[in-house]
Amino acid sequence: MPNIKEHDLTKLYYSIGEVADMFDVNTSLIRFWEKEFTTLKPKKNNKGNRLFTPKEILKIQSIFQLVKVKGYTLEGAKKALKSKTMDEPEQVVDSNDVISKLESIKTKLLQLKS
Repeated sequence: MPNIKEHDLTKLYYSIGEVADMFDVNTSLIRFWEKEFTTLKPKKNNKGNRLFTPKEILKIQSIFQLVKVKGYTLEGAKKALKSKTMDEPEQVVDSNDVISKLESIKTKLLQLKS
């Protein structure tokens, strides 16, 4: 599965063919997902060609991860995407807190061992 980061996407817009190549799927699948998942709204030029922004590509990556990698049904993927907000920043973890908690667990385990 491609792990695409937003900073890796250097263009403003990508064609449907480019997006399909990124995920190694047919363009028809991208169009199908566009109909099924209302959060996907690519821009269209005067000819009607779909133009995907980097944010749209990240949404497709989430859908791809749920449907193709984890095996979710379309309904299950829709529910999973609704339950988590896609624009939430990842939780910042203080490494000092993690280290102190792990050391606490280690001492408790050593006490149990002896």
